[in-house]
Amino acid sequence: MSPVHGTSAPGPATRSFTLWKEVAVAYVAPAITAGLGGVLSGQPELTRAAPTSIGATSALVACVVGAWLHRHGRPRQWTTSAPRLALTLGLAGAAAAVAAVGGWCASDWLPSHTPVPDARWLERLRIDLPLSAALAAAIVTWRWHGAAPRQQT
Repeated sequence: MSPVHGTSAPGPATRSFTLWKEVAVAYVAPAITAGLGGVLSGQPELTRAAPTSIGATSALVACVVGAWLHRHGRPRQWTTSAPRLALTLGLAGAAAAVAAVGGWCASDWLPSHTPVPDARWLERLRIDLPLSAALAAAIVTWRWHGAAPRQQT
């Protein structure tokens, strides 16, 4: 693999990992696709969830996971040496589990402890949050691992 763009060495050039770009894409891509899906399928609740529980969750998880992985340009050795698929599945599963607990708690706790009415959108949190978190964590981890510098042994 050639570390410099534009060289004639075989293999793809290494790309850099830019956290703000990853977070922006993590927000925009699911917000647009879910919003468009809601419009085309006639599901206004999906259209409303697209920029909020879907897009915002994706951006937040991408920011947290990306920052944790990148760690000011000095990644943890085990994250760079771990198999890409194993690291991706592990972090996606962890993010989904945390988000599932958050979605479950929010959908039950908010109506009984706040003036938020018991609405259908709260039930969506049980699906939207873990799905968005898992996808964002998986994509950011996969992309980060492909851009992370490898330790020379």
